[in-house]
Amino acid sequence: MSVHDLVLTPTGLRFRGRRFACTIGRGGLTDDKREGDGATPRGVHQIVGLLYRPDRIDPRRLPRWARPIRPFDLWCDAPDHPDYNQMVAAPFAASHEVLRRPDPMYDIILVTDWNWPEATPDAGSAIFLHQWRRPGRATAGCIAFARRDLLWIAARLREDTRLVVA
Repeated sequence: MSVHDLVLTPTGLRFRGRRFACTIGRGGLTDDKREGDGATPRGVHQIVGLLYRPDRIDPRRLPRWARPIRPFDLWCDAPDHPDYNQMVAAPFAASHEVLRRPDPMYDIILVTDWNWPEATPDAGSAIFLHQWRRPGRATAGCIAFARRDLLWIAARLREDTRLVVA
């Protein structure tokens, strides 16, 4: 492991000498991730993107490679679609998540390489690190944090940062 890795532990996420409270998927940790199981996949996952709401997050607080979320940005979660587990644009008829949400949950998103870029159907989509709805509330498989902690983490990411879920 590298000092630049995000490491999930039983007591939170460890990064750069700090430990952050976080929540994981309602299905716990898994070695056999499936679409809709609510589980967080074990493994070493590269952070492949950093998305943010430019109307809510000051880009000067983020690495230069962060990308703004546009009003029409979506994420395809339809296992039978050719764009499964990819960012797509509205209008889009297949099942998807809206990335520019009215709530703050996706104001900043760290995108992992789980089942990406070549997605296996039904192996799960969109394992993000994002803001939690509230402390202790499980996610659909992602890892969630308090906003201030997620911003602190995002500001210190490097392009070679990995997420380690043991």
